[in-house]
Amino acid sequence: MTAIVVVSGNPRAGSRTSALAIAVGEAIADRLGSPAPTVIEVGDLGAGLLTPGDTAAKAAVAALTEANLLVVATPTYKGSYTGVLKVLLDQLPAQALSGKLAVPVVTAGVAPQAAAAESLLRQLLVELGAIAVRPGLPLVEADLPETATIAKKYAAALDW
Repeated sequence: MTAIVVVSGNPRAGSRTSALAIAVGEAIADRLGSPAPTVIEVGDLGAGLLTPGDTAAKAAVAALTEANLLVVATPTYKGSYTGVLKVLLDQLPAQALSGKLAVPVVTAGVAPQAAAAESLLRQLLVELGAIAVRPGLPLVEADLPETATIAKKYAAALDW
């Protein structure tokens, strides 16, 4: 069985980016016959991200390192991924994601922004040792009402 973890890097839990990430994680789980993904809402970790030994932050890091497949999502902030997502991922030691598949999912106002931020997120995941799935999923906000359909099509098209 493949343990899938969905990480929503939006500072606001329950965001449209989070809904997209969860839909992608669930579609991949369905395709692989895996259990429902574990979801980490980085925004829910709050100040614990900056508090050494915080229980929830430690649990999130453990979930990341124990997963086989990660769906890592972020809205585009200042042309890149969110700071809260970076703070969480900075808690991982070097090569902590070695050999894990990772799906970068990015939302933005316009396609060039989404593609650029997806590239930066991909680089970060690879730096941590992950095998970043190609293509990732950069998505413009105008397409978010079609989240469920897009997630199913994306998962079906993945060529492992």
